[in-house]
Amino acid sequence: MSPLAQIESLLFVSGDEGISVADLSAATGLMRPAVLATLERLAQKYAADEASALELMVNDTTYRLVTKEAASDLVKRYFENPLSTSLSPASLEVLVIIAYRQPITRIEIDEIRGVQSASTVQKLVLRRLVEDAGRLDEPGRPKLYQTSDYFLDYFGLEQLAELPPLPAAAQPSETTADEATGDLFLQAFNQQLNQSGDEA
Repeated sequence: MSPLAQIESLLFVSGDEGISVADLSAATGLMRPAVLATLERLAQKYAADEASALELMVNDTTYRLVTKEAASDLVKRYFENPLSTSLSPASLEVLVIIAYRQPITRIEIDEIRGVQSASTVQKLVLRRLVEDAGRLDEPGRPKLYQTSDYFLDYFGLEQLAELPPLPAAAQPSETTADEATGDLFLQAFNQQLNQSGDEA
């Protein structure tokens, strides 16, 4: 795989958090000047290709793939149209993880689910169920996410304390956090909601 393809792949999987030049260098084995030169080639490639909807954005030394401004209306419609429909299983799974582990980074969500969650998190943000909760004070300063006030309204809650308690096996702890999966959180959440509905 060419250096350009390697870096493009890493930019894609890094999602909205982006990836630093240092991390790109460490992952590919390329020296920093080679990484920067390849990023410049990639940026030029996207800019010159009118058939591509992507462009490269840089903030300090962190790079990320974004859609071109010309696609903004289309992307907005895609995220906003499902507002009147129910949440997909993937969206609900991510939402439940955020609800019980907030504030949480997208990388932590990925680790729990075992799959990449950037687009799902972004969709929940645009649906106003999830919001930015600042940044984690560690290298790369990844974004933190938390549920919003609209999340409470959506599920008919007045406060987060009213969330149904999870069984002990799904409770985040030092011993179970790495073993927990999104499916475990979701199953426990659905079970507790169903029990609450039966009791009502």
